[in-house]
Amino acid sequence: MPSAFDTSACRVALLSGGTSGEREISLASGEGALSALQEAGFPVECFDPSRKEDLKALIDGNFDVAFLCLHGRKGEDGVIQGFLETIDLPYTGPGVWSSATAINKARSKEFYRLAGVPTAPSMTLESDQKLDVDSIIGEIGPHVVVKPASEGSSIGISIVDSREALEKAIDEAFQHDSEIVVEKFVQGREFTVAVIGNDEPRALPIIEIIAQKGDFYDFESKYAAGGSKHICPAELSEEDAETIKREAIAAHKALSCEGVSRTDFILDDEGKPWALETNTIPGMTSTSLLPDAAKAAGIPFPELCTMLIQYALDRKGC
Repeated sequence: MPSAFDTSACRVALLSGGTSGEREISLASGEGALSALQEAGFPVECFDPSRKEDLKALIDGNFDVAFLCLHGRKGEDGVIQGFLETIDLPYTGPGVWSSATAINKARSKEFYRLAGVPTAPSMTLESDQKLDVDSIIGEIGPHVVVKPASEGSSIGISIVDSREALEKAIDEAFQHDSEIVVEKFVQGREFTVAVIGNDEPRALPIIEIIAQKGDFYDFESKYAAGGSKHICPAELSEEDAETIKREAIAAHKALSCEGVSRTDFILDDEGKPWALETNTIPGMTSTSLLPDAAKAAGIPFPELCTMLIQYALDRKGC
């Protein structure tokens, strides 16, 4: 990032809120990013895309860049990115295709496999197809993770190990999405790796996530005070750390991400990392993982936000 970058001359439109099931988390991310952007010296105006008047103000406004703190549908799935492309306003994070692909766990797993990124065996189910639970168990086994394909924040996710529980978990997941993923459960430690950059992305220090309030890193573990413990840098051998970082960068590239991404992994008992999903708009709350990883790399929160804006402007040739 050029040292001459004048933050005071860069007008930022900060977008948070939206209409997804993650609206409240998005608003909290917006509050966290607003403080950091202001500390970095940016003039910032806040917008909520759930309000049509805010969308019109973005069209009519004279902004240099949009800083995205929108999580979930219509924020992280390429929809708002397409709107911003249409009005020719640079924005932080990956583009339309990457966002739309990454938010769908079924599609992203296809691209992981094409790129050679290890990901657990799975099946994709549609709500209008006939359900054959026995076939699922026969192909993947009874110990599985059931998740809506395009929800974030662990909404609608279940870990089950019996036929009866699997049926209930599938019904629950279909309450949140018309497409779901049934994935073989992998026992191990959970890690997340943020990757930043455009042409030459780099991995930030790895974070190990230890859920304190549940059996896995569910919604409460993610957002409740004391819900999880983050160890950063993670306590790993140099070999394991390099392997996970390499796979995180590979996942970032497999989905053609730019600016930033954060991929979650399970490291099994044999030392193999399995990619779970890639987040294209990581949280910016006080308990969020991306700011933690940046801090461990010696990057203060305001500087991180400045870097994300610079990546956005560089991508547009600004």
